[in-house]
Amino acid sequence: MSSFFEYSICKRAATAGLVEVVLHDLHDFSTKKHKQIDDYPFGGGAGMVIAIEPLTKCLDTLMAARTYDEVIFFSPDGIVLKQTIANQLSLCQNMIFICGHYKGIDERIREKYVTKEISIGDYVLSGGELAAAVTADAIIRLIPGAIGDESSALTDSFQDGLLAPPVYTRPASYMGMDVPAILLSGHDKKVEEWRHEQAVKRTMERRPDLLHD
Repeated sequence: MSSFFEYSICKRAATAGLVEVVLHDLHDFSTKKHKQIDDYPFGGGAGMVIAIEPLTKCLDTLMAARTYDEVIFFSPDGIVLKQTIANQLSLCQNMIFICGHYKGIDERIREKYVTKEISIGDYVLSGGELAAAVTADAIIRLIPGAIGDESSALTDSFQDGLLAPPVYTRPASYMGMDVPAILLSGHDKKVEEWRHEQAVKRTMERRPDLLHD
């Protein structure tokens, strides 16, 4: 996941001092001889569980240094990540992301430390790292200065409950395919009306569930 933060908008935001992303290796907090951080689940069954001790030590160390607005665990049974959640989280000062692995983490961690559980979809990943990267990107791009044109994030899909309308760029005509004339008209009000109509139409065709929401 470290490479994600080296070549992305997240990297640009970090370089500008807008955000700080720190990765913590749980093996550094293990007291076992071989730095093991997982164990077999009580009651039997397949898979391994991230143990309570190294994760507790990591969280306690972090929380002793500063106050955190949210401690987020990525789990299939969490609330599904949506733009409204990303908007809310972008207002936080400090957050901890817990990335599960194997069969998950000891339930006592969830009960004591976790303030919010998030899922990025109804499927299972090998670990929570990708979910954390997706969530981080969705949040960081909303921070003023993270992207070149701050108004761009405000016109993204889902910000107004609709999918974004079609977009075009030069040339205006290519291999018999033409850009809609309204976009070349210079009439800002009519262009905005067209974009809204197209956003509604696209949402009705492709994601009607958003209109019900």
